[in-house]
Amino acid sequence: MSEGRQADFAVIIPARFDSSRLPGKVLADIGGQPMVQHVYRRAVQSGATSVVVATDDQRVQAACEGFGARVVLTAASHRTGTDRLAEAAASLAYPAERIVVNVQGDEPLLPPALIRQVAKNLAAHSDADVATLCQRVTHHDELFDPHVVKVVSDREGYALYFSRAPIPWHRDEFMADQVSLPADSMHFRHIGLYAYRVAYLEYFATHEPCALELAESLEQLRALFGGHRIHVAEATEPPGHGVDTPADLARVRQLLPESGL
Repeated sequence: MSEGRQADFAVIIPARFDSSRLPGKVLADIGGQPMVQHVYRRAVQSGATSVVVATDDQRVQAACEGFGARVVLTAASHRTGTDRLAEAAASLAYPAERIVVNVQGDEPLLPPALIRQVAKNLAAHSDADVATLCQRVTHHDELFDPHVVKVVSDREGYALYFSRAPIPWHRDEFMADQVSLPADSMHFRHIGLYAYRVAYLEYFATHEPCALELAESLEQLRALFGGHRIHVAEATEPPGHGVDTPADLARVRQLLPESGL
């Protein structure tokens, strides 16, 4: 696929009401609109051929239909947003090769360009079932933070492994308790934005988590363990600030008027 050609893709926004740290966050008011509306607008601006919200909550459904979004009601029992995505894709009767981008409902600052980038990346790599993005790690503390997921890829950009550990491990430097990154550091943090082929979503929804996934608490390891290929590209711009906590919400309320979208 040439770089100039527009990828044909759909966006599904999994948006559950319940959240352990910030209940109801997808409906939190930001500048007079619910958070999910900001996410929806950015998804539309990405050039997606369709944008759908997948939720298990009628309050979210009503809010989304209120601003004109298409909504698919899904089961409340899903363990992950990807399981919710799989049910929505099946409900919408998407064909196996359809590309679907998972845009989380708590990412109101996600640049539309990144949604488009990850979709084009998967379209350009027919042997991949999943595509995702990464950013270069620039600080030692970030590399050793278990909340920051790291990824190592091969020379063609296909993921070898994802981990909360500092990978690759620089034996000489890190064993010497070096507190700065090595001069030749090639460390990357994973950005949790995914494009999937629908056939892979069907696989994910019908296979139990593998031991690696459970150990790291990283669902993308289910793909690698099952022999599926994930292509990773360096993001063309920063991903913006997501919302997990009340402090995140306060920050986004300050940042959003400056985002220009």
